[in-house]
Amino acid sequence: MEIRTIGYARTQWQRRQDAPHQPRAAPEVVGEILIEPAYREALADLESFQRIWVIFLFHQSTGFAARVKPPRGGPKRGVLATRAPNRPSQIGLSCVEVNAVNIEAGIVRAAGLDLLDGTPILDLKPYLPEADSFPQAGHGWLDSFRDAGIEPRLKKPYRPPSSG
Repeated sequence: MEIRTIGYARTQWQRRQDAPHQPRAAPEVVGEILIEPAYREALADLESFQRIWVIFLFHQSTGFAARVKPPRGGPKRGVLATRAPNRPSQIGLSCVEVNAVNIEAGIVRAAGLDLLDGTPILDLKPYLPEADSFPQAGHGWLDSFRDAGIEPRLKKPYRPPSSG
């Protein structure tokens, strides 16, 4: 099996604790996906889509725990039943809004890009509402939290880096 890094994210976030936990936590923030020269031609026609899936590596995550504490609180959950970054394969998925695509420069400008600066990009795929949206699907263990009006903590308060 071979997996290639096709590019990198350019965003304002250097530290995990500063980045939003989901694209919806910072929908107005625009970042860039920088595509390596060998893959730029593959960007043709991407701008015709409003949204894309970004498949990436959680490059600052190390190891994983089988059970993790979700941002809504409650008991620990199986990591595969969450979107936690410390995963067995460290692969992430975000759905972002396409603002512009510059094929020659290899730049995709995207709103809601919730990745750390320098995040390795593995692939981009178009979001297709008829194939990717299942509004009737339940939210699993999150249903009871949603019913109680408990919102997740998708963005931690900013804490400046320690100088010590």
